[in-house]
Amino acid sequence: MTYFRHAAIAAALLAGVGSASAQTTVITRAPVETQVVVPARPLELTPVQRQTIYRTIVREPVQPAPPTVEYRIGTRVPAGATLYAVPQDVAVEVPAVRNYTYMRVNGRVVLVDPATSEVVAEFSD
Repeated sequence: MTYFRHAAIAAALLAGVGSASAQTTVITRAPVETQVVVPARPLELTPVQRQTIYRTIVREPVQPAPPTVEYRIGTRVPAGATLYAVPQDVAVEVPAVRNYTYMRVNGRVVLVDPATSEVVAEFSD
């Protein structure tokens, strides 16, 4: 008799555990046209990091971009603009800029997000 009582209690407990773990979670996403795009945080660099980036990149042998377009933070660079990978020296010193590209315009260095083609920072002497 005691055996059946223990078996009944164990079965009841196991049935309760099974129903609790049977719950499902439904995750829905808003349609693409209503999703809000959150801009990335601004690139925060110290004056020493900014100076390191500028001084290293201006020594790189690259063609300056034509000054026909005004490049400011938040603007997109034209599709035909030649962008260069950030030099390894800079990526080691300032890891925050490792994934960006750059171009030189009018003695300035313009850092560009390759995913969006937007200017994220600019450096000058």
